[in-house]
Amino acid sequence: MENLNGLKRTHYCGDLRENNIGEEVVLMGWVQKKRNLGGLVFVDLRDIRGICQIVFDNDISEEAFEKAEKLGSEYVIAIKGKVFERQSKNPNIPTGDIEVFANEIKILNKSQTPPIYIKDDDEVSENLRLKYRYLDLRKPSMQKNLILRHKVANIVRNYLSENNFLEIETPFLTKPTPEGARDYLVPSRVNEGKFYALPQSPQIFKQLLMVSGMDRYFQIVKCFRDEDLRADRQPEFTQIDCEMSFVEMDDIIDIMEKMIQRIFKEVLNIDISVPFPRMPYKEAMERYGSDKPDIRFGFELKNISDIVKDCEFKVFSSTVENGGSVRGINVKGYADKFTRKNITSLEEYVKTYGAKGLAWIKVTNEGVTSPIAKFFSEEKMNQILDKMEAKEGDLLLFVADKDKVVFDSLGNLRNEVAKRLEILDKNEFKFLWVTEFPLFEYDEEENRYVAMHHPFTSPVDEDIEKLENDKENVRAKAYDIVLNGFEIGGGSIRIHNEEVQKKMFKALGFSEEEAYDKFGFLLDAFKYGTPPHGGIAFGFDRLIMLLAGEDNIRQVIAFPKTQNASCPMTNAPAIADEKQLEELNIKLDLSE
Repeated sequence: MENLNGLKRTHYCGDLRENNIGEEVVLMGWVQKKRNLGGLVFVDLRDIRGICQIVFDNDISEEAFEKAEKLGSEYVIAIKGKVFERQSKNPNIPTGDIEVFANEIKILNKSQTPPIYIKDDDEVSENLRLKYRYLDLRKPSMQKNLILRHKVANIVRNYLSENNFLEIETPFLTKPTPEGARDYLVPSRVNEGKFYALPQSPQIFKQLLMVSGMDRYFQIVKCFRDEDLRADRQPEFTQIDCEMSFVEMDDIIDIMEKMIQRIFKEVLNIDISVPFPRMPYKEAMERYGSDKPDIRFGFELKNISDIVKDCEFKVFSSTVENGGSVRGINVKGYADKFTRKNITSLEEYVKTYGAKGLAWIKVTNEGVTSPIAKFFSEEKMNQILDKMEAKEGDLLLFVADKDKVVFDSLGNLRNEVAKRLEILDKNEFKFLWVTEFPLFEYDEEENRYVAMHHPFTSPVDEDIEKLENDKENVRAKAYDIVLNGFEIGGGSIRIHNEEVQKKMFKALGFSEEEAYDKFGFLLDAFKYGTPPHGGIAFGFDRLIMLLAGEDNIRQVIAFPKTQNASCPMTNAPAIADEKQLEELNIKLDLSE
């Protein structure tokens, strides 16, 4: 292998254009492809900026030409040569009008045959791609995504700095807390038997920074949650974390909308209109079955419980009688796209969200077609059709169950139907603020109310008196920002009063001693003059995923984990050395 020996790169491969014709250049990169035509060797040379065609002919030395003939895929080389106008131009690449005739070549490193192709349409399994991630990241699409990620981070830093935010780091080794997802625990060697937790968010620390008088804080920060994963979830993820003092909800929303506006203009050259629409949580659930609705399309939920409460179809009537509801969506104009087999697959889909079945009605030019039509009088059927705003060519889909099951089922079903119909446009961006969340939600496993967001979220002022006896109806000063069916950020006005914070902990079932044991440092801080404050955290990975037009969050993270939170490349997590465990006073019991 050769060294550079003072050879300096003058240009990136993807940057050469017609205005460089006649220049002597030095390029360095990887061999994408080689074509040997006897007296001519053509090489596509690739670096992070693109591809350039290199030509080796008889004008080069015999030794150099032999090197060119021996080049293999992914060899790392440096070439020196002159830029010429290309005879057979390639309109598919930006450098397609020129080529470089090499007069010098250095082979900086050879490569074995890669286990995956370095091209975007390789169709290799994701597990193999992650095992050889350092090769996967050579693909233009992956490099483009990471460049995009860098660009957005810079825009965020510049915008927030211009608006008087200070970037302040907070600790990664923190105290385990009982609320939220499971913590990742880190044993302490010097404090035997004690554990740190990796932060699920910098929540308490950013509030303490407001107590400290920092006024406006931000951080692009790693967070950790030990939870089941999905395509848009990772055990370690990145947040744009912000907190502001002396503000109300409108102040935070205004400044964050303008940040989003700048990101989309500078990254995609798209003008996003502000302010974004707002919708109370209750309305979002009633209309879309979701607190993160995709509003690019219709198929809104309609409640037909009043119409069917006394009908002969017992699945409907008994559900209403037992306190549940019957709701449906109208897949307007697409009835002919769904056969009975298709509808059966939709039924299997909603069952994964707890639904027991899926009732359906097709509206045709000959009337209605439905296995449940026989249970309804003509009058009842017409009432249902009117409520569903049904016309010829429509498909009506219904779920009957407890509200939570109905909302989960239909909220996800409307998205699934839109996806199957391929009516979603990745280049259309619809933003929405969802507001007035409940402060609490009931956890059936723990048999108690838990905080819907976190225990530091402020209740709406007029609902504070309900904390003790009417938890179900306490509203939060919380707000989520939603984009195309994804929650990309969420925040709240925080509790800044010690007494209200104590009431909140009591409502969550903590005794005064437990509250002080877990959060005493925060309660103590509140005794010394805490400003009204609030903030928001954006899911940075998810935002980048949507900006990049990707469907999977792992496509925009350099070294992500798989669905089971493992890394095929490093084989993490791994078994710890026995000596390390002894130092931590940990003994493993792997018996079942």
